[in-house]
Amino acid sequence: MSGIGLVLVDDHAVVRRGVQAYLTAVPGMRVLGEAADGQEAVELLARRAATGEPLPDVVLMDLQMPRVDGVAATAAITRAHPSVRVVVLTSFGEAERVHAALAAGAAGYVLKDADPAEVATAVRAAAAGEVHLDAAVARQLARRMAAPRAGLSALTDREREVLALVARGHSNREIADRLAISERTARTHVSNVLGKLQLASRTQAALLAIKEGLVPPPG
Repeated sequence: MSGIGLVLVDDHAVVRRGVQAYLTAVPGMRVLGEAADGQEAVELLARRAATGEPLPDVVLMDLQMPRVDGVAATAAITRAHPSVRVVVLTSFGEAERVHAALAAGAAGYVLKDADPAEVATAVRAAAAGEVHLDAAVARQLARRMAAPRAGLSALTDREREVLALVARGHSNREIADRLAISERTARTHVSNVLGKLQLASRTQAALLAIKEGLVPPPG
């Protein structure tokens, strides 16, 4: 099956139905399943993996849910299924929870009141290994983010270039094209940047680049 496979996780059925109705109508996207809380989501992916069914490319994850919340579920899913990208569904006031979800391995976030097209954009970005940031939330998260001990001084000039391109939302392929290097080399640079800065995701790297003034916040 082609296209981006999705699992929707939210404890409000009406939210799941609304998101599913829109994304199902978007060319190149298909909803593989849904869950009402984090525990159900973890179990759903475990069943699919055990039976050989395709795993989703992206999980859209609410944060505040009963039993297992979105942060814990994100950590469990990214640990068990590294290929699965988690995009957090958040309200504007949940910056602390979003920060925790990013630290747990979430690939990005989108506001619950975003228009459907932006949700689709965030899903596509995550599936492509890119970063999609809401401007207001990015500024809020960047202010809260603790700079790593070594800071940007730990990076080479090329790694700083790579970090800036990651922060602008470019995929490894786009970084490779811009810097005239192979995609494998670009991927290695991104991995080195995350390692040196002790960050879990490209989204965290983008937020740090904003905090440190390497790139401006998204418009």
